[in-house]
Amino acid sequence: METTKNGSGEDRRSAHSADAFKTDICSDFQADDPVADAAQKVFGIAYLYPWQRMVIANILENAEQNERGGQIVLLPTGAGKSLCFMVPALLLNGPTLIIYPLLALMNDQMRRLEQAKLDAVIFRGGQSVDERKACFEKLRNGARFILANPEVLQNDALVHQLAECSIAHTAIDEAHCVCEWGDSFRPSYLELGNIIKKLQCKTVTAFTATASDHVLNRIAQVLFDGDAHIVRGETDRPNIHYSVVWAAAKQSALIELAAKEKRPAIVFCSSRSRTKEIAFILAEFFVRRGETDTVRFYHAGLTREEKYEIEQWFYPKESAVLVSTCAFGMGVDKKDIHTVIHYDAPSTAEAYVQEAGRAGRDGSPARAILLWSPRDSRKALSFAPQSREAVLSAFAQASSCRRAILLKALGEENCVCSGCDVCEKAFSNRAGDCDRFYEFIRKRRKHYVKKEAISAFCKNENRISTSKWRTAVWEERNGAEILAELIVGGRVDPKKFFRSTETPFASFKRIAQSLKSPHPLAALISLVPFIRSQERTSRNPKRNFRSMFFRLPYLYVRRFRKRRKTMPRRTVP
Repeated sequence: METTKNGSGEDRRSAHSADAFKTDICSDFQADDPVADAAQKVFGIAYLYPWQRMVIANILENAEQNERGGQIVLLPTGAGKSLCFMVPALLLNGPTLIIYPLLALMNDQMRRLEQAKLDAVIFRGGQSVDERKACFEKLRNGARFILANPEVLQNDALVHQLAECSIAHTAIDEAHCVCEWGDSFRPSYLELGNIIKKLQCKTVTAFTATASDHVLNRIAQVLFDGDAHIVRGETDRPNIHYSVVWAAAKQSALIELAAKEKRPAIVFCSSRSRTKEIAFILAEFFVRRGETDTVRFYHAGLTREEKYEIEQWFYPKESAVLVSTCAFGMGVDKKDIHTVIHYDAPSTAEAYVQEAGRAGRDGSPARAILLWSPRDSRKALSFAPQSREAVLSAFAQASSCRRAILLKALGEENCVCSGCDVCEKAFSNRAGDCDRFYEFIRKRRKHYVKKEAISAFCKNENRISTSKWRTAVWEERNGAEILAELIVGGRVDPKKFFRSTETPFASFKRIAQSLKSPHPLAALISLVPFIRSQERTSRNPKRNFRSMFFRLPYLYVRRFRKRRKTMPRRTVP
């Protein structure tokens, strides 16, 4: 455990300094160790980790001194960050304001507080005047927890009323969103520093599980004017095994993973429409296996009631598969998730570690799997080599330890790998799909044009997937991605593997269609340049040209005879 003062080197603190902290704020807890007693009596936690005690000690000491101070706490997912602000809330003279980025996190925290029989209030958009009055009435009656999001705190009237409640501590959960979302589509995050000043709250703590030095500096700048005490723990989760599956047809790879990996599982997608699409495909697959109500989707576009229903369905279910956007990716406390699959790659390594950290929160072995396609590789070529976006591309295409790449991006140099497919030499490289496509066109050299080869290959793969999974998952764009990968990699020369124009069969088909025109002879004459182009590009020009040329009169006569057969006969009166 390391603590640093931002911009002023390192300083070491005793991890057990909270043991000596005595307070008579709350007489319900023993005076010799109120922190441990509160954790035991209220939350059933018999032992607090050293870093939890350190963070709690910093909060209580700062509140006792009544001096303005802020700290950024960087702890791995599943390390008990929420206890670091929930336990002090029981000991402080005033309520604790907790700011969350998502309604899902607010609902999850509310559920946990209700289980602990603690009073809490939620402020969010869409509340009526009566609902707001009820919340402030609960605060006057002793509620110690206030849950809110950055957008609702843009309301000056609400902030003014909260300032009158003498908030003792403000906690910002998932603080990396200040940098990742505040600079893009949620500018309300950039106003949190000013809002905290309006609330007149001097004790502020920002919590996150994943943050590089750039993100930490940005958080300190927005929330604390650049002056923050940083508590940094190890961000590695040794029980999570990292792996990458190369697949042009991600749907096929996903179905195979869903069939063999342990559940409960979360599948992360990049968009709302993609979550619905993937959820329906997986649901169809499981129904054919005799499993019903196994898959649901979750995203920010659902109504509040729909989100609550899905959350209540997912928490107790042991065989569930939830397809979600990042809306379900932060802070949700379901401890027994065994598998996290990323159908779409997140934008940064911090986001990937955060979402992968949903797995194995109970300490049991878990797997984090990233699906990677040729399209992802081509997209990664546009990233600057040293950019944050390029880190995940290096992670996916690495030939060295994947865990080391992630931890280095988060500021940790020393890494002892506890599980990744590269170190175990069990990684799935790009050869699978590409080799099958290569063999398919090699055996049919000069038989197809590019588009025909792609279509034929995808139909063949769909026959295989239908017989195996009862679902056709290959699309022509998947085949096009593989072909582009083969051409860019130099394995396939289009001039040697494909016909540059239509096959003779397609040529005759065009000729036959021209004979259906009102003026077939004129149509045939117009096809002469096309036939000569066939002569120049075909493997046996003279034979192909002669066969087509001498067949023209036959096709014309055949059409004429057919027309005569269909004409009504004249009858002699």
